[in-house]
Amino acid sequence: MKLPKLLLLLLAISIFSCTKKEASTAFKFGVWTTADAKKSDSDYTKEFKKYKDGGIDEVLINTGTDPKLLTRLVPLATNEGLKVHAWIMAMNRPGDSIALQHPDWYQVSKEGKSCFDNRPYVDYYQWLCPTRKESRNHVLNLVEELAKVEGIESVHLDYIRFPDIFLPISLLPKYNLVQDVELPQFDFCYCDECVKAFEKIHHKNPKTSHNTSIDMEWKNFRLNAIKKVVDDAYKIVHKHNKNLTAAVFPYPEMADHMVRQRWDKWNIDEVYPMIYHSFYDEEIDWVGYATKQGVADLEDKKTKINTGIYIPGLKSDKELKEAILLAKENGATGVSFFDGNALSDSNLKTIKETKAGLK
Repeated sequence: MKLPKLLLLLLAISIFSCTKKEASTAFKFGVWTTADAKKSDSDYTKEFKKYKDGGIDEVLINTGTDPKLLTRLVPLATNEGLKVHAWIMAMNRPGDSIALQHPDWYQVSKEGKSCFDNRPYVDYYQWLCPTRKESRNHVLNLVEELAKVEGIESVHLDYIRFPDIFLPISLLPKYNLVQDVELPQFDFCYCDECVKAFEKIHHKNPKTSHNTSIDMEWKNFRLNAIKKVVDDAYKIVHKHNKNLTAAVFPYPEMADHMVRQRWDKWNIDEVYPMIYHSFYDEEIDWVGYATKQGVADLEDKKTKINTGIYIPGLKSDKELKEAILLAKENGATGVSFFDGNALSDSNLKTIKETKAGLK
């Protein structure tokens, strides 16, 4: 029996729509990895093939903000069936040769010390001010150069925040610190530009505030400073037909408290909350809790959530599988692993098997 042409057309459209919907809603698997320009193309091809064979769909590559290196690596990864995201350290710019020529671009602590030559916690904490026009434009120019690279899925912002006013609890002993209150040496940014811009809006100086930790206008000013950088980056990358993604702290209220980052307010396509449960002395079920909290905070927004999982913090492959399933069950559209070097053959086997079980 021959089907009428109209019925055949409708059937074809239905099949195409279902296929397209399935592709767009598929749970994806990613990995963060740092590039080395000295590494050969054949070694990269081998690495990318290993990821793909292990169930990985995308790689978030830190090239040290080098568009030429990224241009070299994109076809190698895509040839192996991987999507590529250009991972950039945004406000924290360690070793940035251009920024280092401008000491006034750097964030200043409440103590009056600049990240240019007095860095909190670790030497690679070299944070640029998100308020000062020159420093923020420098970051946005770097974003645009990466966005121009053909074949990438997104520019992926990292360190798109202020320095940690509170460290994750499990890291405190490493620095011999107690952080029960906001400490001035870790409280940023009090540079002249930030103070001037804040005074223009609120007619008061944060340096003379009775208690900056409960001064909501001052806190909100800094949240908005980061939001403006993100929102401008969003416009730039979309101009080049790319997406904007970001690695962020576990969920918005927590990110707000710890690093002046309120990512549920941003214009952004997808966030990758780093739900590294071991950093916070939490059990594996916290991966599900934090994912669910972020999903709830993004309700009615188009922004997607991709749960970041810290491989060294897992006790076993059983926990790896559990973390993946917890992320999916609580609304994430994918998971990403930190980092490529930490993924063992056993981990990749578990990822592949878990992925197959989701179909």
